[in-house]
Amino acid sequence: MRLTKKKEVDSVIRDTIDKVLVLRFGKASDLVCLQLDDILEKSVREVSKFASMALVDIESEDVQVYVKYFDITLLSSTIFFFNAHHMKMDSGTADHTKWIGAFQRKQDFIDVVEAIYRGAMKGKLIVTCPLPPERIPRFQLIFKDV
Repeated sequence: MRLTKKKEVDSVIRDTIDKVLVLRFGKASDLVCLQLDDILEKSVREVSKFASMALVDIESEDVQVYVKYFDITLLSSTIFFFNAHHMKMDSGTADHTKWIGAFQRKQDFIDVVEAIYRGAMKGKLIVTCPLPPERIPRFQLIFKDV
């Protein structure tokens, strides 16, 4: 499902109940986004009982409020929700609010979504990343005009 309007994003966040909502923020022309989209597409069947996925087009003017709110500066960025609550993940990086970049393997994505689902079912809003450090993308945070 591709989302290009704020109203569509609001609706899918609000209406996804008892499942992890995976929102991939990016653009269809970006190589990393295409790589992640391929992994998401291949994982649909395996996660369908506990997760739903949607692709948010950051080039759409109408979703810029979310791009700014979640500080989407690197592509692709994946944000997780459960029952309209923003789920965070401690993966040893500076940013617990989103996954930046593509997953290396389909199973990595499935493991992360399953960990978020299990944590959410226990009432947690932040979970520990189940992946080994070498399979977690690392990005240097550069602060401009500080």
